Amino acid sequence: MTNVVRYAIDMYVKNIRMLLLFSLAFIVAFLIPIFASFPTFTDLGGIFIRSASTLQNLNPLTTIIIVVAVFLSTLFLSFAMVSINVLVKHSRTFSGISREVLKGLENYTGLVFATLIIYTVIVALVGLFTQPTGHSALITSIVGLVLAPFFFYAPASIVIDDSKILRAMKKSAVFFIKRFDYFLLWLVIGIALLSLVDELFTLIGGQGALGVEFSGIALLVFNSLFIIPFLVVLQSEFYMKRFPLLKS
Repeated sequence: MTNVVRYAIDMYVKNIRMLLLFSLAFIVAFLIPIFASFPTFTDLGGIFIRSASTLQNLNPLTTIIIVVAVFLSTLFLSFAMVSINVLVKHSRTFSGISREVLKGLENYTGLVFATLIIYTVIVALVGLFTQPTGHSALITSIVGLVLAPFFFYAPASIVIDDSKILRAMKKSAVFFIKRFDYFLLWLVIGIALLSLVDELFTLIGGQGALGVEFSGIALLVFNSLFIIPFLVVLQSEFYMKRFPLLKS
């Protein structure tokens, strides 16, 4: 497993300029919910919707705003993930990124977008319909975790294997379960990096309300540019280990 992390680090360092360019889409994706007129909060450099207060004030206008914001955010997120996976695929196979591949970005992005929307809609509907139970957050979290294996490697499968959505979900689940140790390592590295950077930005921003708000936005931008792209690279490198010739 240490070889995979080393490959991810090497690939990230060698392609840092292109990855930074792709990462601009992450920034746009995470900033869209902030400028939409519904309650959000930042934590570990991520943007989260306050679902309870949002549902209490739901009306046709806020519904449209939420749907548009989620769709646009997911679209930019999909493009960034696809671009990084394409870069990893062709770096590990020592092949250049041809014009045909670049033209295919639109198709890949569309498939990944549809995949992420499926996951988002399912989780959102579960949260909506379980709200009256008073245990919406717990039930939604459980459903999200149960569905995770089907979606975690799906974007990588779409790009690397040229899979369609259902096949990508199946391959994702199989690999997720077969190499659960990869996911655990990815999770540990992700939590460690996000927590470390979060602590650093909190110390820099200070304890005041203005400092906290500034550090939250600065952390989001930093994570979008550096941490999240690396985690996507690592995720893609793990998935590439499915191929026998890349086991070393």
